Amino acid sequence: MICSSGGTILIARGKNPIPRVPVTGSSRNHANRIRNNLPISVTTFRRSSTSSSSSSMAVETMSMGSDSSTLILTSGASGRVRALFSMRELRRLVTIIQSLILFLLLPFRVVVWRRRTGAVVIRDDKQERKVWVPTQIVVRKRNAGGDISSSGCSVSPPSVPAAVVDEEVAVRRELAIRRVLEDEGGDGSSVRDYSLFTTKRGDTLFTQSWSPVSPNHRGLVVLLHGLNEHSGRYSDFAKQLNANGFKVYGIDWIGHGGSDGLHAYVPSLDYAVADLKSFLEKVFAENPGLPCFCIGHSTGGAIILKAMLDPKIESRVSGIVLTSPAVGVQPSHPIFAVLAPIVAFLLPRYQFSAANKKGMPVSRDPQALVTKYSDPLVFTGSIRVKTGYEILRIASHLQQNLNKVKVPFLVMHGTADTVTDPDASKRLYDEASSSDKSIKLFDGLLHDLLFEPEREIIAGVILDWLNQRV
Repeated sequence: MICSSGGTILIARGKNPIPRVPVTGSSRNHANRIRNNLPISVTTFRRSSTSSSSSSMAVETMSMGSDSSTLILTSGASGRVRALFSMRELRRLVTIIQSLILFLLLPFRVVVWRRRTGAVVIRDDKQERKVWVPTQIVVRKRNAGGDISSSGCSVSPPSVPAAVVDEEVAVRRELAIRRVLEDEGGDGSSVRDYSLFTTKRGDTLFTQSWSPVSPNHRGLVVLLHGLNEHSGRYSDFAKQLNANGFKVYGIDWIGHGGSDGLHAYVPSLDYAVADLKSFLEKVFAENPGLPCFCIGHSTGGAIILKAMLDPKIESRVSGIVLTSPAVGVQPSHPIFAVLAPIVAFLLPRYQFSAANKKGMPVSRDPQALVTKYSDPLVFTGSIRVKTGYEILRIASHLQQNLNKVKVPFLVMHGTADTVTDPDASKRLYDEASSSDKSIKLFDGLLHDLLFEPEREIIAGVILDWLNQRV
């Protein structure tokens, strides 16, 4: 063995056999007696130089036996003890504790569920009442055979068919449809339409499209909005895409806009990822041969990014654009990351009481803020526990799989964003395996880039990136 000082150490074990020691007392004392009777010699050779350039070898020998304590040899248990308290083991311990608590609390969740479905009045009860509505806004479900069906009867006048839907969903869907029908298409270069898309789970999602008047489409764009908003907010930007020859589709994911579900309640973002994949398959089938791009904002960007981890989807998408993606999100308090799985399991729809009625600072344009937070289709209440937990969960999943991102992408972020982390977008750019990737950071801009005073600059960057890849 070579020392760092240049010497050489030889460790030799004696030839004498280990004496038999009777096993008495504790096992630790027994091990110590064996160690003390184990003859070991440690010889150190040091090379020293003289002024005449000659060298001599100094030899030092230390005999290790029962009468020596100069050198202590261990089995390395101390290293294993340190590993026991590593961050990986602590995270594993926290996961085990969380799982145990969730298992113990399962009976209490059943009681809560029974109360919610019984005669007890709950907070969200007013959002789950049933009403009769025209069939054009009916919530369609799949029957046992997989066919789409809907219940129906008549209202005044009797000849108008109707079906039972959630009252809150019906109000939102009717408003979303009315906005599409009242849109005159701006300068006449766009045609706006809507449709209802049924997921594999049987939920109905509201989708809309903006088509250029010219039949020669250069490509397709699928828009995915962020948390608490809806696809209709991006109508102006969609018409800019139309002017550049792109047909645009927008989809309101579960619990948002005109789609099914309690407003802004997300039971699982995996649902949204699966719904996006199914919707993309529909878009591919309706527009064969056209390149397809996806543009997602905030949580919508995270949903798109996770969908692109599926090779079957990634291979058919020509590129994605992410504005302020939720790749990195910090909880309001560190304890939330620990308690969120438990609270989300017991009370998934619970809302934090500290609601910001004026909305978060997501734009430096005052009029844009007024327009957003006065929109009935935009949820302005406190975030629900399950929704917040799902965002943390998808962000954590993405951070662990950034190196698996292969799709061409453009990521854009404002450096003053307080909702999602700009540094996480930098990590995405640095770690992604994509051969075609770009990042644009805008100094001082906030979260809603397409609603900032510099929105035309943002739109121009996106259009340039798309046009170069058609």
